[in-house]
Amino acid sequence: MTSQRTGVRRGVARVVAVCLLAAGLVGTVPAAAGTPTPGDGPAVVPVQTTGPADRRFNLVFLGDGYTAAEMPAFRADLDRHLNTLWSIEPFASYRSYINVWAVEAPSAESGVDCDPGLDAPARDTALDMGFWGGCNPGSVRRLLTVDSRKAAALADLVPGTSGANRQIVALAHSSTYGGAGGGYATASGGNALSSLITPHEIGHSLGGLQDEYDYYARGVPGETYSGPEPSSTHHTLLTERQMLGQRAKWWRWLGEESESGGVIGRHEGGMYSTKGVWRPSRHSLMKTLGYAFDQVEREVMVRAISAKVNLIQDHTPNTSPLGADRTVWVDTLHPVGGALTVTWRLDGRTLPTRGARTVDLRTLRLSPGAHTLTATVTDPTPFVRDPAVRASAALTRTVAWTVDPALTTVRDGTAAAFTGHTPLGAPVGARSVVHADTTHPMDRTPVVRWRLDGRPVATGANDRDLDLRSLTMTTGTHTLTARVAGTDEELSWTVDARPATTSYELSEPLRTVGRHGRPVEYVYDGPFTMRLTARDDQEGAVVSQFRVDGDGWYTYYGWPTDADAPFRFSPAGTVIDDLVYGKLGRSRAVPWDDATPDYGTHRIEYRTIDAAGNIGRTGEFLVTLVEP
Repeated sequence: MTSQRTGVRRGVARVVAVCLLAAGLVGTVPAAAGTPTPGDGPAVVPVQTTGPADRRFNLVFLGDGYTAAEMPAFRADLDRHLNTLWSIEPFASYRSYINVWAVEAPSAESGVDCDPGLDAPARDTALDMGFWGGCNPGSVRRLLTVDSRKAAALADLVPGTSGANRQIVALAHSSTYGGAGGGYATASGGNALSSLITPHEIGHSLGGLQDEYDYYARGVPGETYSGPEPSSTHHTLLTERQMLGQRAKWWRWLGEESESGGVIGRHEGGMYSTKGVWRPSRHSLMKTLGYAFDQVEREVMVRAISAKVNLIQDHTPNTSPLGADRTVWVDTLHPVGGALTVTWRLDGRTLPTRGARTVDLRTLRLSPGAHTLTATVTDPTPFVRDPAVRASAALTRTVAWTVDPALTTVRDGTAAAFTGHTPLGAPVGARSVVHADTTHPMDRTPVVRWRLDGRPVATGANDRDLDLRSLTMTTGTHTLTARVAGTDEELSWTVDARPATTSYELSEPLRTVGRHGRPVEYVYDGPFTMRLTARDDQEGAVVSQFRVDGDGWYTYYGWPTDADAPFRFSPAGTVIDDLVYGKLGRSRAVPWDDATPDYGTHRIEYRTIDAAGNIGRTGEFLVTLVEP
């Protein structure tokens, strides 16, 4: 649910859309495609390049209120946002579908308007961002707006992007909590929670996901929902029995452990109503910043991301019939989380190609006359269960050729060589799919030979994708190579198989208890703090997570008011800006949730996700909360 307001200050129109989310809010409509960066204008910096911009989903980050001397701070804030984004599914598995760009336009002054209050001075900045909905006394402080025309002009500098294939994210040089989302997303670059706003906002703008809050204005419980069955994929009026009987909404996921904690079922509240409407999980990223998308939302996001690209990136031309004296090929995308499948059919009959990306027509011994050859590329991800989603153009693509054995193919002399591959500049994780594509000579299929630490690796018919999870790798770093057989063409990657580690530091307990065969136990009679510190032997930031009593993994960000402060647990939780953080035991998100202290013993687990995507070993300790 969104609404729009327009605020005006210093003659600058600010387009604002409001969706009072945990972070804040909603944005505007993307701009049209642009032109290359002029030599003396703002700098367009490719942060992550996975392919041509017109064949990828493009995230375009803009910074506002960062002076030329503060550009390193913008880059650091951007890195933190991306590191968090890549730790969240499905962005982690589909990172290879996404290009990331930064448009660096230094501001004349540091900071943004009305930060932290309406009495703060106006700043001369590149995008005229401001809190309070554009310095509107009738708005709220956390509503962070951007001049849409200026944002569009900067985004237009990224060649190959358009409203159909990009998402703009504007970061304000501020540590004040706030943001907005929708067509454009905004966030304060330096706030502890700001990097969690970005995936939530992309959930709105890209996936069409709705807020799962049971309030509209913070601190005010929502009304009882009285409308019809919501069109929202993750809200319903149906009971679980009705969902199963009608095969409606999230019936395929019912009863499963939720990725964001608890069990997928029917949890009351959502769409700004406290009662009368239900959502799949107790909490998720669309309800509480810090948790993951649950499976229902994740399925939506897989389709949304995949719809921005074409699974078939290139193929043998099919505008005229082909001779049967040649090879036919398709080039596919390469998800980090798992290889795509390719099924070849001749006149409707499936060929035993076992996933190969190329078919040699000479081996088929075709009879005279025209034949139809098809290649169907499908994403087999377990994140999708709905057959309609699987069969949609987002996750299934088919290309067809007419083959006539009477035709003769003219050889083109194409040499075997690499044409594309997983980036070489940073280590790849031990759970990743690494890929290497080649040219396509008409009379033969180049073979890619893989080696790990010098030992040959078998790949099967699909030698373009190597799933590292299929290999037995000891911890540490390894060398992976790919060579085009019969040539000197070789690629080399470092494989990071040693996950990062995390240590914890707690405030002083009443006492510490050690029992054989049990984790160490700390006893408290009131609030206590926990600091998680991550370490890795490779470059790149590490995201730490924790969970309580087996609930959903929660991203560690310090404390909402101070990223450098430890996380604070307390019997009833701490209310900050009408939201509740850190209740030990059963979590509590808003002041009207049950505040009854969960005295007794609780298990706290912690882990890390490093820059290569490795998930570290889970550590744990016990905390016993006694009545004071």
